[in-house]
Parts: sequence; C-alpha cells; structure tokens
Amino acid sequence: MTQHQPKAPAKHQKWWGWGPEDGIRYAIEDKPKFPAFAKQVMDLDLSQAQVIPDPSFDDLDVPSSQASDEVLTELRTIVGQGNVITDDELRVVHAFGKGVRDLVRVRRGQLGRVPDVVVYPGSEDEVMAVMAAALRLDAVLIPYGGGSNIVAALEAEPGEQRLVISCDMGRMNKVLEIDEQAQVALIQAGALGPDMEEQLNAKGWTLGHFPDSFVWSTVGGWIATRSSGSQSDKYGDISEVTRGLNMAMPAPEGSDELVQLLQLRPLPSYSSGPNVREMVLGSEGRLGIITQAWMQVHRLAECREIQAYFYPTYDAGLKAAEQIAHADVHPMMLRVSDANETKFSMANGKSTSSKKSHYSNLAVKKLMEAKGWDLDEVCLSFVGFEGTNTHVRYAKSVVNKIVRAHGGLGVGKGPGTLFDQKKYDIPFIRDFLLNIGIPADVSETSTPWSRAKEIHDETVKAAHKAFEETGHKGFIMCHISHSYHSGACQYFTFAIDDASENNMQTYDHVKRAVQQSFMDHGGTVSHHHGVGEEHSPWMEQDISPAGVHIQRKLFAGVDPGKNLNPGKIVHDGKPGVSSNSEDA
Repeated sequence: MTQHQPKAPAKHQKWWGWGPEDGIRYAIEDKPKFPAFAKQVMDLDLSQAQVIPDPSFDDLDVPSSQASDEVLTELRTIVGQGNVITDDELRVVHAFGKGVRDLVRVRRGQLGRVPDVVVYPGSEDEVMAVMAAALRLDAVLIPYGGGSNIVAALEAEPGEQRLVISCDMGRMNKVLEIDEQAQVALIQAGALGPDMEEQLNAKGWTLGHFPDSFVWSTVGGWIATRSSGSQSDKYGDISEVTRGLNMAMPAPEGSDELVQLLQLRPLPSYSSGPNVREMVLGSEGRLGIITQAWMQVHRLAECREIQAYFYPTYDAGLKAAEQIAHADVHPMMLRVSDANETKFSMANGKSTSSKKSHYSNLAVKKLMEAKGWDLDEVCLSFVGFEGTNTHVRYAKSVVNKIVRAHGGLGVGKGPGTLFDQKKYDIPFIRDFLLNIGIPADVSETSTPWSRAKEIHDETVKAAHKAFEETGHKGFIMCHISHSYHSGACQYFTFAIDDASENNMQTYDHVKRAVQQSFMDHGGTVSHHHGVGEEHSPWMEQDISPAGVHIQRKLFAGVDPGKNLNPGKIVHDGKPGVSSNSEDA
C-alpha cells in the first residue's frame, strides 16, 4: 500500500472528510453556546463524548489496481505520463463523494469497488480519446469534478468486474472566452467555483452561482446534477445559467468512430424538438462527459448586502417569503430558517467581548418579548440584495414593508455579513459530528407555495417518528433555500445520536422516512443535489413509471454497453438504501 500520496495533477479533498487535509476544522472551543444547545436538543453531553481520532490511511486495505501495464501505457500516451495515477490514496479519494454513507464507510475501511486508475485529461480531445479507450476496453468510465457529491453518484457498482476509470477533470479549469455583448462565457468543465470566479471577476464578471459546495464543486458537476446556488433566486439555477455545452459521448453503434462530440450553441432560445440541453442537465455522467459550457454571466454588482430579519413563527416567515417572491424586487437570496435551525445558528455564534454586540442582542430579545413572541418559535431570515444602489434601496424598501406586514423585525446587515463570510464552512460541522460518532445528513425538496408549510411540518413529524422507532435521539431543522414564483425549496438537516457499528441502519430508517414524506406531500425527490443511487428508489413516485421508462431508454440508447457511470439515477432497490449500503 502506498503510504504517502504523490502530488496530484489537480486539487482534491482529503479521503476521509470535507476539504484538504490541512484545512478548516469545526472548532467547538470558540462556540460557547453549542454544548448547551446539543444537550437541550439531543441530550448530548459533548464534554463526555468520545472523540474518534482522525483515521489513518495506513489502516486501510485498498484493493489492488486491475489496470494492466498495457492499459496504463495507452492512457499515458493520451494524457501524459504524470496524469495517469494508480496511487492507492488518490484512488480512494476518487472512489467516493462526501455523503454521510460515503464518509462512514471509508472511515471504516469498507471501500467497495475502488477505481483502478485515475486519469486527468487536459483538453477536450484528450477526454474524447480517454472515452474511446474506455469503450474499446469495455471499461467503466466515471467523471469526477470536485468530489462533493452526496448522493452516491461517483462510486462504481458493487461487484463490477470490468476496469474502472475515474476521469478527473481538474486540469481543465480555464475561462476560455467571454462574449461581452451576449454576456456568456465559455468555461471548461473542471473549473472549481473559486478558480472560475477569480478569472471572471478579474474581467469584471460573475457567474452568480454559489452552492454550499462552491469551494469543492465544478462547472461540469453543477451541470451534471442540476445544481442551484445561494444566489440563484436572482441569477437562476444552473439549468437557466447553462446556455450551451460540449459533451463527449459514445458514437452510434456501427459508426466508424467510437466517440462523438455533442455541441450545443449558446442560443437565447430555440424550437428544435425535445430539448437536448435539458437531457444533459442532471444526467450525472450517464450520457457522456461534459467538457466545456457556455454560461450566462453578469457584470459585478455596484452594491451588495444581506439583511437579517426575525419572524415570530416559521409560518409567518413562509408567508412573507411567498409575498417577496411574488414582488418585483428579485432578491439574490431569500432564506428563512425554522425555529430549530434558528436555535442552531444562534448556538454557533462565537464568544464576543464587544459591549455593542451584547447590548444589541439584548435589545432585540427585549423587543421580541415586548411583542409577545415565544422565543422558542422565533425564526431567522436572510434576504440578499444586489444591483445598482437605486435598485437595492428600492428592493429593501419593498421587502421591509412585507416583513413588517407579517410581524417581522429587521436587525440590519451585521448578521448577514457574518453569514456571508462563513456560509461555506457548514460541511465541516458534519466531520466534527462524525468524529464523535453522530451521522448527520441533508435532504432537500421543492413544492408549490400551497404545500410548503404542509411538507415542512409533516417531514419534521416523520423524522421524529423515525427517531422514536430507532430508539435514538435525533434532531431535524430546515430552511427555505431557493424561492420561485410558484414555490420554494426547503432544505432539511438531520442528525442521529447513534455511534454504534449499526448506525447506518438507523440512518437509513430516518433518511427513508424523510424522503418518503417528500413523496407523500407533493415534493420532488431532490431539488439540487441530484439522484445518484441514494434517491433513485423514489424516481417512479417522483416522475411516474413512464418518466423512468423514458430515462432508461435514453441511457440505454446512448450507452448500450453501460460503460458510463452505470447504476445512477434509475436503479432498482429497496427505498432509502443505495446499492452500496449493504457494506455499511
């Protein structure tokens, strides 16, 4: 087994958690309110919690690569000597995403089918050549971006006997061209969020797409999973941002070539039959590998700020959010946390010696009490504004009136500034919880406004019932993350106090209850995380058996040999359990 990984051709995360090995950690020491919060909501005494040390890669038994010298030589001829990697640690990094099941299994050494080789193409032609080699070898080819996927979309199927190649797109990370008149940019698919924005910002542009995984997700990954970002209320989901793209894909059977290039131009609109661009969006590598895309970009805003508000109840916050979504103000972000998530947010505040901050918090609390609010039901909201100074002033005035009409209270932009600075740190909390044996996960769905309160309340109820049935304490919280004219996405986070070897069975029971609640109350299987294997058992309930039939025929027609990331999106299995869960 390789003890020390070589320098990789592209950035990647650590094998057992979120971010790089020497990156940010969730520090409980500077969160004085969090221990009391954990005790209150889960009866969890953090002072007595047994902290599991960071895992050692030396303890893993990594299956040997099945790649022959002949195969490696062929791949090196395509992408270069240093861009074909069989190192054990990098193979394990590319074997999983960052879902809770992924992290629990890899920490326990339950590795499943690890890729035999990781290939780093540097151009569209090299992607085409790698795919041709994979098809000729009857190998499995799985595209890899930032590795942040949480729905088991990156792992080869259990028992796969064929060669497995992970195609890491990290070397293809450039903004190639900007059409300033059309306001579209041609961007390579392997560009991570920060690298892409740095290149765009340097020329006065932004994509406006900032998912929670922004630091460790790529343009190609966003397209392949139908991503949404925290500012998508203004700039659009990735399906709206993506105007054109190129994708390497298998050529039709009987063709002289093994591969072909799909090319979709960045046209404003078209009536060209069923929308092929929409077929690629969300395809999770089943149809091919996206190489580059034309993306809608915008000039950097003159003014940007995030205002914080409180509502007496989540119901009041929901109604205000609906009215804001229907108003002509187009906020770049509209977020409302339920009471549990509001408590969680408050518990994660750092200690401060500022008298101004202390008295400000005290004054807000006294004002809430004077209004007769139940402090256990109070909900926090953030609304982001971006544009010209004139537009931001107008939008804030409209939103402030709506907030007041629903009994809300504005508290300025201080909390919003702090939220903006720390919004990408949330995944590190999950690593902290796993280090004390507590699995935590997220599930998101979207519904019409008419069913938003229903799906929130019923999903929380279903989760608590599942906690009771497992005999373990649990906690669930939620926020509106994205808003539309007709409805909203609600984003649920849950944690289970089960550090046993069987905690994945406990997790499955709760996850299944949450997902089934989405189906029972008019929601979708996922709003922006994708399907993978984790959510595929609910697809027939979500889009109907006829819809699944269409998807199966599409995948089989493009990839009859099942060489391209097989088993994702449409999959037969027990609801709530991916095909890889048997190893946990």
